[in-house]
Amino acid sequence: MQGGFVWDDDAHVTRPDLRSWEGLYRIWFDLGATQQYYPLLHSAFWIEHQLWGDQTLGYHLVNLLLHLGATGLAYLVLRTLQIPGAPLAAAIFALHPVQVESVAWITEQKNTLSATFYLGAMLAYLRFDQTRRRPPYALALALFVLGLLSKTVTATLPAALLVIFWWQRARLSWQRDVLPVLPFFVLGGAAGLFTAWAERTLIGAEGQAFDLTLIERCLLAGRVPWFYLGNLIWPANLIFIYPRWEVDPWIWWQWLFPVASVAMLIGLWLLRRWRRGPLAGWLLFVGTLFPVLGFLNVYPFLFSFVADHFQYLASLGIIVPTAAALSMAGARLVPRETRWAGTVICLAVLGTLATLTWRQSGMYRDALTLYETTIDRNPGSWMAHTNLGKLLMDKGRPQEAIEHYQHALRINPGIAEAQNNLGDALIKIGRPQEAIEHCEEALRLKPSFAEAHDSLGLALARTGRSREAIEHYLQALRLKPEFPEAHNNLGVSLASTGRPQEAVRHFEEALRLKPDYAEPRNNLGNLLADAGSTQDAMEYYLRALKVNPDLAEAHNNLGKILDEKGRTQEAIEHFQRALQITPNFAEAHNNLGAVLAKEGRPQEAIEHFQGAIQINPQYTKAYTNLALVYAQMHRSSEATAAAQKALNLARSQGQTALVEKIEDWLATRRSQHANPHDPSPRSGPVGPSR
Repeated sequence: MQGGFVWDDDAHVTRPDLRSWEGLYRIWFDLGATQQYYPLLHSAFWIEHQLWGDQTLGYHLVNLLLHLGATGLAYLVLRTLQIPGAPLAAAIFALHPVQVESVAWITEQKNTLSATFYLGAMLAYLRFDQTRRRPPYALALALFVLGLLSKTVTATLPAALLVIFWWQRARLSWQRDVLPVLPFFVLGGAAGLFTAWAERTLIGAEGQAFDLTLIERCLLAGRVPWFYLGNLIWPANLIFIYPRWEVDPWIWWQWLFPVASVAMLIGLWLLRRWRRGPLAGWLLFVGTLFPVLGFLNVYPFLFSFVADHFQYLASLGIIVPTAAALSMAGARLVPRETRWAGTVICLAVLGTLATLTWRQSGMYRDALTLYETTIDRNPGSWMAHTNLGKLLMDKGRPQEAIEHYQHALRINPGIAEAQNNLGDALIKIGRPQEAIEHCEEALRLKPSFAEAHDSLGLALARTGRSREAIEHYLQALRLKPEFPEAHNNLGVSLASTGRPQEAVRHFEEALRLKPDYAEPRNNLGNLLADAGSTQDAMEYYLRALKVNPDLAEAHNNLGKILDEKGRTQEAIEHFQRALQITPNFAEAHNNLGAVLAKEGRPQEAIEHFQGAIQINPQYTKAYTNLALVYAQMHRSSEATAAAQKALNLARSQGQTALVEKIEDWLATRRSQHANPHDPSPRSGPVGPSR
């Protein structure tokens, strides 16, 4: 219940740009506004966010209540159909570990919500079938539409109803059974076709990973039900991302699955003369799984062909006949005086399922736990390695992130996201030149990848190619206009190329799209500081830190202004805080060293200048500051060596003015050593500067 957001939860919990009434309108009428076009689901998330924001407890409570509601409706459906063992079936459905993914993962509110509408519509239609009155029919149709607007698996309902009627009556009547469900088939078919199109074109379920032949799709469809059946019977090794199977018609044993499926169907068809229930259950199970059997492209197939949440509703097709069979066997074969033993056995089974569910739920405590557990159970999951790398990046652990990105690319070199993320991490640790090739590879793999254009722009900007960077930021925004990070990065490059007014517009747009975005506030502060409005700049830095107290750049910038205002101790505290957050922050090391030198603490200053140089060996300013402090401490040879290094760097970087200053300083020092009666030079090459 205290679990945090995992994987794509932040894409389902309403984004900042959709939290207004206009955003609610876009949820319904803008196809690209949400990750999938399930407007009722996203409207529910919109309402929930209005109530409790980003507090995850509320979302977990809603998911749990919906699951309990679906369980209750399943029980009522079974009672209406007079199926034995209804309480046991409902309890197994409620407690089975395969349901954990649907209930513990906030994103899968689409499962619990659509299942509630699906089962509610089924119950209403069964009432209509008994009474032939219009109100239950209208209610069933309305609930069916609401289910389709929550998740398209609801489209399997009319076929399920026909299976139930065949089970009840041994034959189907066109007038009584088929004709009334035709509107359901039409609506469900339209929704299914639309979702299949959206999965391909809007979500990206196309490309090499989805290029399966018809034979391969049939092999896959034959194997998938057996996998889910095995997990229902023996739920011992459930994983968030299962290994992705290699589907190959030349591997003989893969044909055993479709052969077994055909044999199962034939056997159950022959058994129908005595018992139609097993065949009905199998048809409901496989039929509800149809959207994910492999005949249609589904985006998660990129990672794995199977997932626990795919069988949330379908599991009833196995659970119900099993519970009914156990109930009837107990009633017929066990003497009345010993039937308590059957109750004990059922309670033991339910207790075991509940324990396994409790343990399985622990995976969803937070994203770090989820990905680490997934990798432990499925080391070949490139998706888990990629996402864990992203998480480590967000936690300020780029070196560990790089290892996971590289591992993901060893498993699958064609992952554009991992290439791009690796580029981001290399930029973070000061290796932008290496990052460029990974970002370019990401764009080769996925030319419409807006995030890769943004990352490439950032890498180019860090190597001094700001004008090229601007073109990539603009391309990112053409592909994804509401991209706050690209607006922010574009603003930085525009500011660096002397276009501050344009930069301001992009920083403000980034804040409009993402009001809790600290970086644009920090960058607006930089523009004000450059314009001499230090007091206004301070206000922006403080606002940035209010939004994100761990923004090292804002601490560093605020420290510079405080130092200028003579508030030295406060400046030191902010530089130190910046280094606590980002230990490899070369500029903060240099700035702290400069303040410590002015405060008469030269040895500490030297340590920070050396730290800055160790992080960035091309840091000319740190060398010049180091030379000055050495000179003040009368460590002449070390001062000269540091100044000479600064001179060489300044020449290579084309810093003409700085070259002249350092040459003059070195000449003065040589003159001083040649004539020891001359006074010492009063200042260093540039002074201990930030």
